[in-house]
Amino acid sequence: MAQDQSVILWFRRDLRTSDNLALLEASKYHKVLPIYIYNPKDFFGGASKWWLHKSLESLDRTLQGKLNVYVGDEETIIEDLIKKLKCSKIFWNKVYEPNEEIKDQSLLSLAQKRSVECKSFNSSLLWNIEDLNKSDGGYYKVYTAFWNFLRSKIGEPRIDLDAPKHVNYIKDSAVAIKDLKLLSINKWYLKFEKIWTPGEMAANQMLKKFLASRLNGYDEKRNYPDLDSTSKLSSYLHFGEISVNKIWHVVNESNAPKKDKETFLKELVWREFSYYLLKHFPNLSSNNYQSKFDKFSWKNNDVLLKFWQKGITGYPIIDAGMRELWQTGVMHNRIRMIVASFLVKNLLIDWRLGAQWFLDCLVDADLASNSNNWQWVAGSGVDHAPYFRIFNPVLQGQKFDSEGKYIKKFVPELKRLPTKYLFAPWLAPEAELFKAGVVLGDTYPKPIVDFLITRNLALQGYKKIS
Repeated sequence: MAQDQSVILWFRRDLRTSDNLALLEASKYHKVLPIYIYNPKDFFGGASKWWLHKSLESLDRTLQGKLNVYVGDEETIIEDLIKKLKCSKIFWNKVYEPNEEIKDQSLLSLAQKRSVECKSFNSSLLWNIEDLNKSDGGYYKVYTAFWNFLRSKIGEPRIDLDAPKHVNYIKDSAVAIKDLKLLSINKWYLKFEKIWTPGEMAANQMLKKFLASRLNGYDEKRNYPDLDSTSKLSSYLHFGEISVNKIWHVVNESNAPKKDKETFLKELVWREFSYYLLKHFPNLSSNNYQSKFDKFSWKNNDVLLKFWQKGITGYPIIDAGMRELWQTGVMHNRIRMIVASFLVKNLLIDWRLGAQWFLDCLVDADLASNSNNWQWVAGSGVDHAPYFRIFNPVLQGQKFDSEGKYIKKFVPELKRLPTKYLFAPWLAPEAELFKAGVVLGDTYPKPIVDFLITRNLALQGYKKIS
C-alpha cells in the first residue's frame, strides 16, 4: 500500500467494485474517499432516477455505508473536498458523453491549479475508442467495417479484474441518498420494484441466468418478444453495475453455439459503435448525422405523439410495445424498431421526440445507443437503414408474435379476439368483435392513421431529400 495519503475515488457510471480500474488504482493508497455527485443540471429520465437511487443504495451497502453522496456542481464539490481533507489524488472512470468529457477537462484544470494528481480510466467500453481510427486517420461510419476492423486488427478486449480485497474507505459529512430526491412522490416506480433489482450483485445474477437459459438459441429467439430470450443486461451495463469486459469473456468462453455467441457479441460491439459515433459526432442526440435530413418535412402533431406515447394508436403491436415501456421501463429490441419506425415513417414525427420519450421512460436510457438507434431507424444516421424500409406493424406482429401472446399480455382488451384478427382488429367482422367484447373507438381505438397512405407520404418525403 502506498504512503499515508487520502485520495478521492469519484464514482460516475461505474457503480460496482469488480473490474473498476479507478477503484483498483485508488486501493493502493491508505485512505479512499468514495464519492458520487448528483448534478441536477444533468438530464435523468424518471425511470433512470429510480434505477440510480436503487443502485446507489446497493453500492453503499457494498462499501459498508461509506459512499459519500453530494448534490451540485462536480468541480466545486471536488475542490472543497481537496481543501477540506487534503486529498492528494483523484481517480475516476470516463463517461464517453460530450457533457461528461467537458467535466473531465474542468477537473483536469482544477487538479493542475491545486497541484493534485488525477488519473482517469476506461472501465465502461471494451476498447479505447480514441484509438480506433482508420489508416487514413478518419473514423468508421459503417458498423460492419467497424466490427471487421476490431476482430481482425485489434483483437480481444482486456480481461476483467477482481475487486480489490482490502480498501480503507473513509466517510465525510455528505447527504443521504434519499436527499437526492430521485424518487417521485406518487411512487409510480413501485411497479418496477416487482420486476427489477438494481445493483452489482443482481447484475451478476442476471448474467448467470442469461448464460444458463437464454444464450443457447439467442440468434433466433431474440427476435420474438413473447419469449424470455434477451439478456436483460442493458440497464446494468448503462449504470456500470457489471463490466462489459466480463460479459464479453464469459459469453465468448461459454459452451453456447458459435452463432448465438457471435450474435450477442455483435450487439455489445453495436453499443461500442454508438459511443464511437458519439465521440466523433457529439451532436448525435440532437442533429441529423446526414444533413440532408434537415430538409425533411416532419408533420409533428402533439395529439398523435400522445397517442403513440400512451399506446393507443389502434395498431396492437405498437400499443403493446409502448405499454410494455410504460409498465416495465424496457421494451423488446425488435419492438423498439417497429414503434420507432411507426412514429417516424407513419406519424411523420421527428425522431428526436421519440428519442426523448425513450430517454425519460427507459431504465436503460443510454444517450449513445438511444441516439444511434433512433437515427438508424429514421434513416438519418451514419449506418442508416434504407429510407424505403418501413416496418408494417400488422405484418411484423404476425411474424414475430404469431400467437399473439405478447399483444394479449400488454393489450388485454384484445385477449378474447381470435388470433387471425388480433393484428388488425379493424378488419374483424362485427360478430367477432362483439363476441370478444371489443368496440372499436371505445374499448380499443381505431387506427389513428392509415398505414399505406402514411407510408407513401413518407416515401415521397424521403425521395425529395435523396
